[in-house]
Amino acid sequence: MSEEGDDKTTAIVIGAGMRGYGYAHYQMIMPEEFQVIAVADPKEYQRNRLQMLCEIPDDMVFQDWRELIDRDRFADCVIICTQDQQHKEPAVAFAKKGYHILLEKPMATTEEDCREIVRVCQENNVYLTVCHVLRYTPWVKKIRELIDSGAIGEVVNIQHLEPVGYWHFAHSYVRGNWHKESESSPSLLAKCCHDVDLICHWMGDRKCRSVSSFGHLSHFNKENKPKNAASRCLDCPQNIESQCPYSAKKIYIEESPGIKTGNKGWPVSVLTSGPPDIESVTEALRTGPYGRCVYDLDNDVMSQQVVNMQFTGGATASLSMIGFTESVCAREVNVFGTRGEIRYKDGMTDVVRIDFNTGQRHFHELKAPPRGPLSGHGGADRCLMDHFEHALHHKDFPR
Repeated sequence: MSEEGDDKTTAIVIGAGMRGYGYAHYQMIMPEEFQVIAVADPKEYQRNRLQMLCEIPDDMVFQDWRELIDRDRFADCVIICTQDQQHKEPAVAFAKKGYHILLEKPMATTEEDCREIVRVCQENNVYLTVCHVLRYTPWVKKIRELIDSGAIGEVVNIQHLEPVGYWHFAHSYVRGNWHKESESSPSLLAKCCHDVDLICHWMGDRKCRSVSSFGHLSHFNKENKPKNAASRCLDCPQNIESQCPYSAKKIYIEESPGIKTGNKGWPVSVLTSGPPDIESVTEALRTGPYGRCVYDLDNDVMSQQVVNMQFTGGATASLSMIGFTESVCAREVNVFGTRGEIRYKDGMTDVVRIDFNTGQRHFHELKAPPRGPLSGHGGADRCLMDHFEHALHHKDFPR
């Protein structure tokens, strides 16, 4: 394990799916500072893939993270990227052993579990970081900078939109891991805990005092299944399948982001136990959950939800999560102040500020996002890992 100013920060990855595998790439970027020395994941393909990436010896590759708990502490930190309802148990167990924790969002699915994680980390003097990576994106930082500068006066309202994307919602929240609240978490928590965090971040020291929320599961139920539609998209009559925007054949094979367009990453990579190709993806649609009709499943999470918030001093905010959109996670935000407003849509190269006094529009240019490993979320994944590694290496823990 590392000492201040000495050696590498060493890590264990618990959950080697998309997020855990992504964070492990930090070793490729900063090999002199960071090393993953163990991995635990129940899926053979996922743990073997990460093992190869980080050159982990066979005796440090595990099916179950519980196999590690009886050992003396042998790494500086643990990166926990399990499913939502499986966050608390490993976080508490590893904190009690003295490991610093990098915990994928949401930190837990209940307030009680969140508080227990924090309490145990405090009792054992370990550093806890929750992966709200969007705080590190250039546009989020620029909006906060403009607010803090007083350029738009006092913030009185924030309107925030999270357009999930019609096929993304079908993939993750109808067919996928987050389709049922009792097995994962509510869709708002799974998808928009980032967004609630951003609103509170932009509001600064003002605390949320009142909340109201309304949501509904629309469309994805048995009542909307077309007559004569099959239970699997590959078996569906062509005249029905061709008219369905949620067809698994379209999403995973024929059209973007399907395998035939050359995409071998998300979402097709989720379907198979090995590297995806046309044959393995087709077999997954024939036998697995991602090939089932979206109108035949037991999904119960909200497809759209609104949240209204009031903060100290009277400022208000509204958050809308909508599953039925063309845009996929291209967030839109408007911040209204007493002297101006801020506008931004994810993907723009500038944050727009309007000055009420002069009527002028100011375009605040953003740095181009990096390419390569950990470039996700506009480079925020890399920034998060930089901050986490620096804190551990230099014992510089913010309180």
